[in-house]
Amino acid sequence: MKIVGRKSLGLQAVFDIGLAQDHNFLLDKGYIASNCFNKSHSVAYGYVTYQTAYLKANYPVEYMAALLSSVSGDQDKVQRYIANCRSMGIQVLPPDVNSSGEDFTPRGQQILFGLAAIKNLGAGPIAAILQARQQDGDFTSLADLCSRLDSRSLNKKALEALIQTGALDLLEPNRHQLMNDLDITMEWASRRAKELASGQGNLFDFFGESSNTKTFDTAPTTNRVQDYSSQEKLRMEKELLGFYISDHPLSVISRSARVMAPINLCDIPDSSETKTVTAIALILDIKAVTTKKGDQMAILQLEDLTGSTEAVVFPKTFDKVKHLLEKDKRVMVWGKIDRRDEQTQLIIDNMQPIEAVRMVRVELTREQASDRQVLQQLKTALNPNPSYSNSNQGNSNYGRNEPDTSAKIPVIAAIEYMPKLVRLGNQFWVEDEETAVKALQQAGFKASYDALVTK
Repeated sequence: MKIVGRKSLGLQAVFDIGLAQDHNFLLDKGYIASNCFNKSHSVAYGYVTYQTAYLKANYPVEYMAALLSSVSGDQDKVQRYIANCRSMGIQVLPPDVNSSGEDFTPRGQQILFGLAAIKNLGAGPIAAILQARQQDGDFTSLADLCSRLDSRSLNKKALEALIQTGALDLLEPNRHQLMNDLDITMEWASRRAKELASGQGNLFDFFGESSNTKTFDTAPTTNRVQDYSSQEKLRMEKELLGFYISDHPLSVISRSARVMAPINLCDIPDSSETKTVTAIALILDIKAVTTKKGDQMAILQLEDLTGSTEAVVFPKTFDKVKHLLEKDKRVMVWGKIDRRDEQTQLIIDNMQPIEAVRMVRVELTREQASDRQVLQQLKTALNPNPSYSNSNQGNSNYGRNEPDTSAKIPVIAAIEYMPKLVRLGNQFWVEDEETAVKALQQAGFKASYDALVTK
């Protein structure tokens, strides 16, 4: 696109977005336009907005790859944009020593992680990898990689980072085996390089390109070992990339999690302070704290697929959830958003391990879902004693009259012909799934209960 014509509009008023009306200088009121956003400036912003929207709509993979590369130094934003990619159906793949560039790279309908985002892998090793790949083609094995790049170009720490982030998975999927073979392979490559430099060489080295495979077959290996567990692989990825990339401990329940706890942790800073929220998250870190009175409390770092947040467990809550406070534990939490000193955190009121989380499911026709009388019957079946429930609303930790959903069971409606489930409001949540299902069935509804995680 390009500008094909221009036309002068003469002098135009400017405006300050902090004032209610257009103006140049309002001397009589003492106001002077501080931003002076003229109309041409507004048009420029609108044009850039149109361009980015066009690119995202028509070239989503390329657009998101560029966006990820532009924020590669900000882990929170990278994690949020990776979550956006997942919601758009774009898979972000782990780094690959034979395909990854320095930045995030589009590949078909996928995005390949950039080598520059790997810790312990500096600009020098990355340049050496890309140059060797360009000159002599793809690497075929760990021995080939160590042979073509000496320890001055790619040291042991950098090689470990490549292995542990999955960058060598296409050469050998067993990361544990690669780690075991690393020392002897590097020694073999160093010895072979010295032999070639002195003119000795290996017999196979004299037979040209066709014998390269045989040459690398002579590289020593250790006995075969079992690969790392998926949890251990994810832990190493988290350590070296700053977040999970090949998978996530919460990905297996991501669809159910959106229904059970629709808030994302990345949305918490923009949420209302008075709002009681439910979230499904992973406990990343736990900091034990002792109050002046000698009571125990904790500060947690929670993470989901979209981002992370700080959470506080005060002494009263700590006593009932302390047995659940373990690193890498997946939990469903209830709490309130709190802002202090420009920092947003979640005040935890209760939590459950996701293995213990249940949901009540009720099936409705489209006619039932739009019939007020039927919905009232549904409400009565779920809450037969509303006066009792109302008298128990509110939470001493919050000091507000909100429904107390702590450790309660959500009710999900499956409406005929609708592809998505509907989560009923917190006031419909129940204390016991079996009792609720029986009450619904007696009222003529088709109902059942399910676990969030099936064993």
